[in-house]
Amino acid sequence: MSSVALLSNPRSTGNRALLPRVREICAAHPDIFHYEVEDVDQIGEAIRTIAMVSPRIIVVNGGDGTVQAALTELYSGDYFGGSPPPVAVLPNGKTNLIALDLGAEGDPLKALERVIELVESGRIEDHVIQRQLIALNSGGDERPVLGMFLGGAYLADVMLYCRNRIYPLGLPNGLSHVLAAILGLFAMLLGIGGGRLPPKPQPMVVSLIRQGELHGKFSLLIVTTLEKLLLSIRTNDSPGPRGQMKLLAVERGAGALFRMLGATFRGTLGQNHLEGVHFQQGDEIRIEGERSNVILDGEIFVANSGRPIVLTSTQPVPFLRLAA
Repeated sequence: MSSVALLSNPRSTGNRALLPRVREICAAHPDIFHYEVEDVDQIGEAIRTIAMVSPRIIVVNGGDGTVQAALTELYSGDYFGGSPPPVAVLPNGKTNLIALDLGAEGDPLKALERVIELVESGRIEDHVIQRQLIALNSGGDERPVLGMFLGGAYLADVMLYCRNRIYPLGLPNGLSHVLAAILGLFAMLLGIGGGRLPPKPQPMVVSLIRQGELHGKFSLLIVTTLEKLLLSIRTNDSPGPRGQMKLLAVERGAGALFRMLGATFRGTLGQNHLEGVHFQQGDEIRIEGERSNVILDGEIFVANSGRPIVLTSTQPVPFLRLAA
């Protein structure tokens, strides 16, 4: 039995320079079981092997795709008899939304050392929190893909634009995100798109069971079980009576977008009605569109008319919060 099982993806961008230091930490702590994969397709076998050593904590060290694949295997593969140990996520991806929600930010090595400190001090239980996952079903017989943050509509288009056009420039992640956001806002305000700019928003239909449908073109579509949506937009800690997934949809246009941002800065988002801004909670959400992209924790899916993407929430699962 190992106290900590560490799953690393050496091919993730952050690990190319970081992994030698990670290996040094593991060598200094024999109680860490370190499993390295070369591809996300190997994560199922990795989780199966990790289950054999019965760790108290599983730490994921990789990009957004590694985290998403690990969560899917952990909670769909039943390697731990339905009771997997808490998961900690190192801030080693492009966006780090899950890691930030769990109190891990900055240096991934310090986050790993924090996990070791909590294990050695016997204070794990004091830092275990419950989060639900989003189960995404895109049709067919494939098992659902699990994650915690979905971006869609024009937001997904800008995220893909950043990934395909801005990241290759080699700029720091933060600067890349700001540049993509500025160019996306510029294109939206002028009603242009394509070419060297993000594409124009496409029509979508978002359905919440028992709560009606939203139709139109949206500049922002977020579904999450995290406490923070994006850009430090904080959600209600309490799930409330309508389900565990939080939905934020902002209609296309500068007015709705700036009303949403204003409510965010005032801390009143979701408390009052705002024209063009929809903030709801639901236990099942359907997304349809004309080849509209959505991104769940780094993985791309396409919503089509007549073949919706269906989102449901899982039962609460344990994670390790690293913040004090």
